Amino acid sequence: MSRHHKIVIIGGGSAGLTVAARLRRAGETDVAVVEPAMTHYYQPLWTLVGGGAAPVEESARPMASVMPHGVTWLTDAAAEVDPDAGEVTLAGGETVRYDHLVVCPGIQLDWGKIPGLDETLGRDGVSSNYRYELAPATWRFIRETRSGTAVFGMPSGPIKCAGAPQKIAYLAADHWRRQGVLEDIDVHLVLPTPGMFGVKVFCDALERVVDDYGITVHFTSEVTAVDAAHREATVTDVTTRETTTLPYDVMHLAPPQSAPDWIKKGPLADAENPHGYVEIDKHTMRHVRYGNVFSLGDAGSSPNSKTGAAIRKQAPVLVENLRAVMAGREPTARYEGYSSCPFTTSQSEMLLAEFDYSLTPKPSFPFIDTTRPRRDMWYLKRYGLPFLYWNLMLRGLA
Repeated sequence: MSRHHKIVIIGGGSAGLTVAARLRRAGETDVAVVEPAMTHYYQPLWTLVGGGAAPVEESARPMASVMPHGVTWLTDAAAEVDPDAGEVTLAGGETVRYDHLVVCPGIQLDWGKIPGLDETLGRDGVSSNYRYELAPATWRFIRETRSGTAVFGMPSGPIKCAGAPQKIAYLAADHWRRQGVLEDIDVHLVLPTPGMFGVKVFCDALERVVDDYGITVHFTSEVTAVDAAHREATVTDVTTRETTTLPYDVMHLAPPQSAPDWIKKGPLADAENPHGYVEIDKHTMRHVRYGNVFSLGDAGSSPNSKTGAAIRKQAPVLVENLRAVMAGREPTARYEGYSSCPFTTSQSEMLLAEFDYSLTPKPSFPFIDTTRPRRDMWYLKRYGLPFLYWNLMLRGLA
């Protein structure tokens, strides 16, 4: 069986739904979204769930309730793209032909790349806020910990919401301080980067945060194996490959991540990118080899931080350029790499790191100093950003 649509969007996550909504508002009537999931998640809330500051149920809504009106929803997964034939093959065997394609299936969580991790997730003190069902377990383990060693780790390579592995460490440390037990817990943060953050003003602020909590930071390092039987984590230096071990009583790990396997193996992937992302022009969001293919969000090769804030800026650029190409014109709208990382530094404060490709700060609130932890920014994270997401962004209004 086969069908045809003028515009096919692979993925019903933040990127796919935002683009679909904007295309519908622009008057495009033949838009199809390929998405097998029945539930849509606001994933940035999972950090707060893991820190005990939000209920996990608040992050989930039925996919049908957020799918833009008038869009054809194909409830299957993409399995292959043939850009020469202009076809998408679905997992169920159906072929969908397209005139123009938008690829945004999200990012793949490669749990198996850390030996021993998958088997112990959700028990024995090991968790990850990168899965809906595990975020509540993170909070349970943090709440139950009164002494011992806590390890928080981030893998090398691009990951979605790169600040998340740090955020949960700060939320946990703040909880333990409020409980009067922080001095009895040896907190370790394992980062693959040479510093806390790539932008100096935010790096300086985060250094003050870890110093205040007494967190030991292991730079240029990542957790590469978990020994649940002995409650030990293998830590590997990303430059020298030397290894050490850390004991743990509670541990939160973000998994290594990459483009979905079917993209990595296919013709849309960037052959020079080890993570297999869709090869696009970082400013126009257009594929560098296939003029009727665009991509944005976590699966694209643009070198921005993979966040919802980046998608919010990419989506209008992509839609404008896609419609220009459909009209026979060259794309002229440009995305300059804007992204933001809302760093929750305690259970009542947040600093908002906003920046672009050049790592230049790009504040959205010119009269507010968001480079330091603030209580008003906490309310933005907890209430303002979810409202923006559900009511404006997914509807193509922001």
